[in-house]
Amino acid sequence: MSKEVPFEEFSRLDIRIGKIVDAQQIAGSKKLIKLTIDIGGVMKTSVAGIGDNYKPDQLSSKLVAIVTNLKPRKVFGIESEVMILAALDGPNVSILQPDKQVSAGSKVT
Repeated sequence: MSKEVPFEEFSRLDIRIGKIVDAQQIAGSKKLIKLTIDIGGVMKTSVAGIGDNYKPDQLSSKLVAIVTNLKPRKVFGIESEVMILAALDGPNVSILQPDKQVSAGSKVT
């Protein structure tokens, strides 16, 4: 477990549901996949190191939990604007998804 974080600090994160509309393997990397994610009509790019557990064609149309207000950063030369959330269990990665159909852009509380 990590160090405790004050609730106010956690509440500054904007976590929403996004819909993956495109997924492309990044040339030169086995792990990195470039995702285009619809967040309620706004398209954002994410670079995710999930290629050991997911193939790009498995990701299209998936609803995923994402953090939308992190400062963008370049990953493998591509600007990553949002971060998808996933559970790590050793080498296994499992993307966090809603258990019911919800709209892209829905806020996670």
